[in-house]
Amino acid sequence: MKKVLIITHTQDNECIEVVSKKIKELNGLPIRFNVDEYPLKYSISSCYENNEWKVYLDYQGVRVSINDVEAVWYRRSHNLGAGLSNVLDKEFVSSAYGEIRTTLFGMLESLNCFQISKFSQYRRLDSKEEQMKIATHLGLKVPETCITNNPQEAKRFVQERPNGVISKMQSSFAIVKDGIENVVFTNVVKEEDLDSIDSLQFCPMQFQEKLEKKLELRVTIVGDEVFTFAIDSQKSENAKVDWRKEGNAMIADWVPYELPLEIKEKLLQMMDIYQVNYGAIDIIVTPDDEYYFLEINSAGEFFWLDRLIDGAISEQISKVLLGNVYRRYTPVLEENFSRV
Repeated sequence: MKKVLIITHTQDNECIEVVSKKIKELNGLPIRFNVDEYPLKYSISSCYENNEWKVYLDYQGVRVSINDVEAVWYRRSHNLGAGLSNVLDKEFVSSAYGEIRTTLFGMLESLNCFQISKFSQYRRLDSKEEQMKIATHLGLKVPETCITNNPQEAKRFVQERPNGVISKMQSSFAIVKDGIENVVFTNVVKEEDLDSIDSLQFCPMQFQEKLEKKLELRVTIVGDEVFTFAIDSQKSENAKVDWRKEGNAMIADWVPYELPLEIKEKLLQMMDIYQVNYGAIDIIVTPDDEYYFLEINSAGEFFWLDRLIDGAISEQISKVLLGNVYRRYTPVLEENFSRV
């Protein structure tokens, strides 16, 4: 039975259970690792003895060997090391947390098996700038963009675009106030915003030309399968700039969409360049039927779309993990590897 290691956390959504169920249906064995319970409840041990590497995951008295897993699905690593400050003196927390991260991600990086995407590949995808440069190289359209912490550069960019400019963060940015997490959405830059733009010096932002929208697309690629859905975000005043503001209210408005073959092939080329097997891609379709690439979300959500197609995305993830369908994978260590 093929083992599949799933890296997630205790508060992740239903997609973990759905994919795990499908893995079992395909005679695989899912192993869930909630990293917010590491190291307080989980232990990782990597041992080289008798000319052999062994890696173990211990949880509540149960030991599982993971050096022989068939695949890894790095889904999320939210709240890694949660609760550590409750058991360690303050002066030791930072150093311990550094060792926790190094141990976990070092172990994952070293596993000689297929991974939907390695942690290091996810971190490369953090660069929205590289994504857009690769997209333009492949012939995809991207909005005119300025990424800067220079207030005067941002002001120039905004003032030279009479049709408007939007601002957004490059990371999953949220402000925690009074214990409540507030996501920073995409917003239109207003004239009065330029009066207080000097604070940009302390926090870079991404500015892009404001595009007219006919539709917004969410393209989920798993292996070589492309699942595309569209939404008319312009139907709701509050969703016109960022549909996520009305994400729950408009969840039933998403519909399957036939992506042009040329766009599909270029997106698959991007996946090849990054050597990743999962990506949630955002695209704007203008009233002139032009397609503008915005970004690839390396671990973007898919479960609300998965429901609309009877779990087809989850099933494809399961098949890719178990090697039943095409997947991008070049082993680093071959059994018969020899130096030439």
